[in-house]
Amino acid sequence: MQLTITKAEQFKTKPDEAKLGFGTIFTDHMFNMDYSPENGWHNPRVEPYASIDMDPATMVLHYGQGVFEGLKAFRTEAGAVQLFRPKDNFKRMNNSCRLICIPQIDEAFALDALKQLLVIEKDWVPSAPGTSLYIRPTIYAADPFLGVRASHTYRFFIILSPVGAYYAEGFNPVKILVTKDHVRAVRGGVGEAKTPGNYAASLFAAEQAHKQGYTQVLWLDGIEQKYVEEVGAMNIFFVIDGELITPVLDGSILHGITRDAVVALAKAWNLSVAERKIGMDEIIDAHASGKLEEIFGSGTAAVISPVGEIKYGDKVMTIGGGGVGPMAKKFFGAISDMQYGKAEDLFGWIESV
Repeated sequence: MQLTITKAEQFKTKPDEAKLGFGTIFTDHMFNMDYSPENGWHNPRVEPYASIDMDPATMVLHYGQGVFEGLKAFRTEAGAVQLFRPKDNFKRMNNSCRLICIPQIDEAFALDALKQLLVIEKDWVPSAPGTSLYIRPTIYAADPFLGVRASHTYRFFIILSPVGAYYAEGFNPVKILVTKDHVRAVRGGVGEAKTPGNYAASLFAAEQAHKQGYTQVLWLDGIEQKYVEEVGAMNIFFVIDGELITPVLDGSILHGITRDAVVALAKAWNLSVAERKIGMDEIIDAHASGKLEEIFGSGTAAVISPVGEIKYGDKVMTIGGGGVGPMAKKFFGAISDMQYGKAEDLFGWIESV
């Protein structure tokens, strides 16, 4: 396929990098590509950022058949632009497509198209400490049809947004609430897919958590409601008696790319690391015995997010004195340094633009 490029005639004013929030500002251009049964994926193009004309009967609006990804471009101290594990993002996107009955994309072509988009938008990649250019690839069902079936046509687009810290707290401990009244996903469903419905299912419990002063919800398994799964916007890790533990990927948990980086680094550093089921009873017992040393989350948006407090029912547990633990700090530093080109990439994770 030949990628066509149409440049914008007018350009937006670049934002103040010291005041960047998350996901509210968008660049001048976007990538678009279409799918039909007759032509497959076709008409790839970079064109000015614009609204999408959508029929009221467009299937994604009614049945949620869509997938998306989230990754970032980083500016190094030398001024270069680079990506962190983008091949894994497009591989995960295809897995989501498989689960949601969407035709898979050519991962290599998608990465090349993204790089060409980034070359055009390179001046949008911020350079202030802790900032980056967030990348949102999305595919949605485009048929105007009210019957329940997989769509025949699709739109694939990529938009870009310069961002600062995901959490207002920055790299400081957040507070999370364990919900016992709601579940997000169950094994055998689409919990491991990055699809809009999974996030819609998390909103009500998240709102209840916010009203109590908590940043995020920690989800338990949907069957027994006793085993930890993940937090709304990140995977979760526990440090118990020196061992790093994270819930096993069993079909209801997102295959986090930052999660995988943490596990790989832990093994490279010869740390004791386990991917297994972990129940709330074990966490409560570890806290009571003084063996629960740290909790932190991992994800593209925040990289590493230390947890200073966790609430389960009427029980409130302060973790590590409410401060940032040494493991969270070490993983955050190692991953961030690779992303910004300050440390050697020993894993082949960095992709230059």
